[in-house]
Amino acid sequence: MKKRALLSVSDKTGIVEFAKTLSDLGLEIVSTGGTYKTLKENGVEVTDIESVTGFPECLDGRVKTLHPKIHAGILAMRDNHDHMKQVEDLGVTLIDVVAVNLYPFKQTILKEGTTLPEAIENIDIGGPSMIRAATKNYKDVAVVTDPSDYDKIIEEYKQNGGVSAETKFYLAAKVFNHTAHYDTLIANYLKDKAGLPKYPDTISLTFEKVQDMRYGENPHQSAAFYKEVGDNRGLLTGINQLHGKELSFNNINDTHGALELLKEYDEPTVVACKHSNPCGVACGKDIYEAYTKAYATDPVSIFGGIVVANREIDEKTAEEISKIFLEIVLAPAFSEKAFEILSRKKNIRLLELKDFDKKQPESAYDVKKVSGGLLIQDIDSKLLGEELTVVTQRKPTDKEMEDLLFTWKIVKYVKSNGIAIGKDKSSVGMGPGQVNRIWAAEQAIDHGCKNISPEAVKGAVLASDAFFPFSDCVEAAAKAGITAIIQPGGSIRDKESIEACDKYGIAMVFTGMRHFRH
Repeated sequence: MKKRALLSVSDKTGIVEFAKTLSDLGLEIVSTGGTYKTLKENGVEVTDIESVTGFPECLDGRVKTLHPKIHAGILAMRDNHDHMKQVEDLGVTLIDVVAVNLYPFKQTILKEGTTLPEAIENIDIGGPSMIRAATKNYKDVAVVTDPSDYDKIIEEYKQNGGVSAETKFYLAAKVFNHTAHYDTLIANYLKDKAGLPKYPDTISLTFEKVQDMRYGENPHQSAAFYKEVGDNRGLLTGINQLHGKELSFNNINDTHGALELLKEYDEPTVVACKHSNPCGVACGKDIYEAYTKAYATDPVSIFGGIVVANREIDEKTAEEISKIFLEIVLAPAFSEKAFEILSRKKNIRLLELKDFDKKQPESAYDVKKVSGGLLIQDIDSKLLGEELTVVTQRKPTDKEMEDLLFTWKIVKYVKSNGIAIGKDKSSVGMGPGQVNRIWAAEQAIDHGCKNISPEAVKGAVLASDAFFPFSDCVEAAAKAGITAIIQPGGSIRDKESIEACDKYGIAMVFTGMRHFRH
């Protein structure tokens, strides 16, 4: 009996060559709609679906393959005597290869201005039904949804006259990954349009692979990098690597934190990051001043770290950057001379990211994997509560308030318990990831004094990611010469800290919003 292949694809990559080769190998080619037209125009001998079903395509093409003669031809089990007798009695011809990929729903919803009716029309019905049927009967039917697998089928037909059981199972397993991704895109699109709860009873998330990683957080861990489906301009998945080795797992993870912090600032700013913590942050009149200030705040930790900038890297700045080893420099652009200077370093990675003003959408999730499940929350897209409240007798000066807000943005991205110290729109010291707040404060003060100078902390301001439960942090700040503090407030012991500030003439501001970062 002559074998039959049913081809119906939206992505027509390689379909003409695939069909011609199958036809040359003796398979009858059956097709529908646009695929039929493409094959016919390219000289492939092809049978239209109506000749098989005896029923015309109808409802503007909504119904083409939803017919017993198609699905019985796919689902009939060849080693089942009753199945074979039924298809013979019903005049059903068996289908041995099903090559189907689905309506371009993703491409449709990503187009600017797409309407709901247009999106709905690109929900495939017949395609998923056929490939699910073929998967269920994978022992007898080779089902292919990925054009990159066409060659595998051709090779086995040429060598063995058919597709092996192992390959059929491999191809079938890919189908449900394909349909799960497709259905999740539809489900999430409709959920947002219909205003369903952000956290429904069940949740499906889908991502597309950007690349395999050489290894994960450590060399013994495997890893890959995936992106959300959507507009990735201005986001980490929208970077353009201009130079250097392939990005590692830690490169991407560390760059994420640095980039999100950088986006808090509008003026020329540089953020240096190491192990997902900022180690140097500064604003300047231009990007050169911002870089030199950021470098000066911690010239030790920045070595081997990541630098991100929100303005083009010019020649003068590139000359300074090239004096030390950095893993990554990310910016919206590099001047021709700056790129020439920095690309002399073989191992540095130069990343271009335009659309710096674009942030993650408010609907985005922050996802953390835990043993046996996921924790899902909103992204931390806010900075301050409803209003800033001065709670001490002394109000901060305009200069102190400017530095307080500058430093508050930094501490939002410091691992908890986190303390950041800043002055003159430059970071002075960081105290990240401590198990108590006084240690974080002491570490930040110590870093400022040792990395910059013993006088660096004097006249600076201090930001805490969460409230002070005790006055010990105020005592340490006063001893170091810090003049103003910004913190969320809200502790039952706020009075103790306020009184300590008043005692030393320190201004304290409550933001009404904390920023734990675990």
